[in-house]
Amino acid sequence: MRLFRTLMAAATALAVTAFVAPSFAADDPGPAAYAKSLNGKRVMLVPLAMGFDLAQGWAHYLKKEVEAWGGTFETRDPNWVVDAGAQAITDAIASDTRPDVLIIHAPDLNSYSKLMKKAQAAGTYVLLVDNPANFPADAFVGSDWDKLGQLEAEAAIKGCGENSSKKIGLVQGDQANSSSLYQYAGIMKVLEKHPDFQVVAKPDSNWDATTSRNVTTTMLQQHPDICSIIDFWDGDATGASAAIRDAKLDGKVFLVTTGGGEKAADCDKLVDGTYGAVVMTDLARQSGDMNAIIKFLLQSGQPAGTSHTYIYTLEKATTKADLKPDSCWDLKALQAEAAAK
Repeated sequence: MRLFRTLMAAATALAVTAFVAPSFAADDPGPAAYAKSLNGKRVMLVPLAMGFDLAQGWAHYLKKEVEAWGGTFETRDPNWVVDAGAQAITDAIASDTRPDVLIIHAPDLNSYSKLMKKAQAAGTYVLLVDNPANFPADAFVGSDWDKLGQLEAEAAIKGCGENSSKKIGLVQGDQANSSSLYQYAGIMKVLEKHPDFQVVAKPDSNWDATTSRNVTTTMLQQHPDICSIIDFWDGDATGASAAIRDAKLDGKVFLVTTGGGEKAADCDKLVDGTYGAVVMTDLARQSGDMNAIIKFLLQSGQPAGTSHTYIYTLEKATTKADLKPDSCWDLKALQAEAAAK
């Protein structure tokens, strides 16, 4: 019996010893390497303008993240003027405090290409957000606009229904911005599979709500039996919705658009019936994707201009029936959070 107890005690001691994991925390090289690569790095955002919800949302989340890992975050506001954006990028490259990462919301396919190449040559990583361009950036984060257009077209067809006129109107952005061009291509891919649906008008709004209202008014006068309109951005789809109200066609024309997922701009308008469907960007996730690729590039050691990564934001066409408490983000809440600090 004594021998049995001795053997059991020895076995227990061995078992306890086997399950005591050695501590590696003191030797973990990660935190020091992370801090060395990121501390003091500068990140600059140059959007189309700072005066709209998407840019303000990006800036909020990026500032929070960048400052948390010891970097400096700043913005420049071209206020929709392409030349002002070009000057902001030029000044940033020439500055003694040149950014390590430049995030650019391109106005079109070509305007900033030479400047972005110059930035990479100076050692600055270039990240394109939202709008693709004819330039091999270190990373692109944003929508697959062709797929987004397909989602819009599918929503429009569903919104029209089987017993409709099957006439669809488009309010495009312009003929230079990549988001407008690719969005149109995606819409047409879907409509080619539904030959019974016809695009009866496709004017440009130049991303202006008043212009959208005017061209939609003309469209509805010429085709009062349109069953759906796809306006290429919620910033000017308010104009299209006003034209639909003016024509007393509320509930008869299914309005589809895309947006940044801000509560007042998108979810509230789905609730009140202004929009039938919105393909919304998950802004927090998209901002998180930007922060992740920035941290990767800064730690990678690879020269600027040698990485070409694409991170597409997961999106879907959201209707009133799909809404959940977290479907949208609230700009006022973000502003209040920033003011409280």
